[in-house]
Amino acid sequence: MLASFVRGAPVEWLLDPGADPWNKARGEKLVLAATPLALQPTALVRNAWASRSYGAVGAVQVSALHNGEVLAFRLQWSDPSENRDPEDNSAFPDAAAVAFPVTPGAPLVTMGAPGAPINAWYWRADSDTQGRQVVAEGIGSSRTPDLSLVHTHGIWKGGDWSVVIARALRVEGAEPFVQLTPGAVTEYAVAVWEGSNGERGGIKSFSVGWRALELAPLA
Repeated sequence: MLASFVRGAPVEWLLDPGADPWNKARGEKLVLAATPLALQPTALVRNAWASRSYGAVGAVQVSALHNGEVLAFRLQWSDPSENRDPEDNSAFPDAAAVAFPVTPGAPLVTMGAPGAPINAWYWRADSDTQGRQVVAEGIGSSRTPDLSLVHTHGIWKGGDWSVVIARALRVEGAEPFVQLTPGAVTEYAVAVWEGSNGERGGIKSFSVGWRALELAPLA
C-alpha cells in the first residue's frame, strides 16, 4: 500500500476521516481473523473464550497519507453498534490499532519476540482523541509507555466506523518506537476490537501477516 504525500496538510486535517483527499487515497481491504486462542497469555482467558466466538470484525479498509512529518492511517469497517463508554462490564469500547515491526522479521502473531519488538499505535472509542503507543516483545509482554505522541479520531455513522490514527514519522526516546522515513518501505498490520462482543486485550481480529507500506517521497 502507498501512503500518499500531501504537502502542507495540517494534522487537524489529517485527523478528519471525512476530509476529501482521504477518499482519493489509494488503499486496500484487509481480511481479518481471530487471534489464535492457544496464544492467549493466560489459562483464564483461554478457558473463558473456549466456547465463545470472537474476532467479530472480518475486514477493514485501510488507506494512509503523510505530510512529510506525520503519518496517518484511516481504518473503515462495519459495526452495527457504537461502543464508546459502556456502563457495565458486559461490553467494552470499540478499538483499533496499527502495528509495525521495529526489528525486521519481528513475528506478528506473537506480538514480537525478545529482542524483536513491535510498536502499535492504538485508538479506543472511550478516549477518542488520545491515542497511545504499545510496545511488545512476545505474548503477554505488551506495555503502554506513551500516551502523548499518537493522535486519533473516530466517527461512527450508519453502522460504520471511520477512524484515523496518526503519529510523527520520527520520535525521540529510549523506547523501541518505529522510526519512519519518506521514500522508504516498511511493514504494517491492523487489529480491531469489537466492544459489544466483549473483545479486549488479546481477544481481537487482526490481519494475519505483515503488509508492505511505502511512504511516498517528498515531491
